[in-house]
Amino acid sequence: MTEEKSYQDINAETIDRWVESGWEWGIPVSHEVCEKARQGEWDVYLTPTKPVPHGWFGELRGKKLFGLASGGGQQMPVFACLGALCTVMDYSVKQLEREHTVSEREGYSIEILRGDMTKPFPFADESFDIVFHPVSNCYIKEVQHVWNECYRVLKPGGILLAGLDMGWNFAIDEEAGGKLCHLPFDPLTDPLQRRELEATDSGMQFSHTLTEQIGGQLKAGFCLTDLFEDTNGSGLLHEYGIPSFAATRAVKPHGSKGE
Repeated sequence: MTEEKSYQDINAETIDRWVESGWEWGIPVSHEVCEKARQGEWDVYLTPTKPVPHGWFGELRGKKLFGLASGGGQQMPVFACLGALCTVMDYSVKQLEREHTVSEREGYSIEILRGDMTKPFPFADESFDIVFHPVSNCYIKEVQHVWNECYRVLKPGGILLAGLDMGWNFAIDEEAGGKLCHLPFDPLTDPLQRRELEATDSGMQFSHTLTEQIGGQLKAGFCLTDLFEDTNGSGLLHEYGIPSFAATRAVKPHGSKGE
């Protein structure tokens, strides 16, 4: 009897196929982008269309930065060219290959790890100054573990920058002209939802509430300092100006959790 694949492995294989087919989030940045970053001209994204404010980072040179589910050779090269000491972890082999390609082309050092963010992160406590986590929680069922681990591996005063899917993409079926769908979207418990994803090679995706996404950061011990909303960049929700994503900036306070 063949053991059923975990949903995490299904997603890794799915994203590998997307990358091979030209997925926009798997196209590495050019040499020109890296050169501009070295000259101080740069932008990075946590959500589809709005760049992250530079003020959210502070000084990057010499900072230890962890790119969580941030493979693809898009953000880490920029941070490395700005002088950050980068580590990236992703579960997609193809996304990590892009990181290798750009780092070799541009001649910077980066720690590249294949890892499943639903498991304990392979780092000691208080290892990083910044965690950069683009939209990816929609590919895991439980998000509290991620926030807890981000809190653990950040130094006191460390910054968590996260991109969040707010659920509208699961609540409204654009292909059906805006038909409303039931939430939560969970293909592990709803066979119909799983079949819908399989029919479009969409991997295994999950909706999450504000309580899970932002409340979960607060529960882990973070202090929220800023946020902004963003749209899909195209499609029906975008045309109606409905913000389907958010980016948050949160800080691990000095002192013990809860103080």
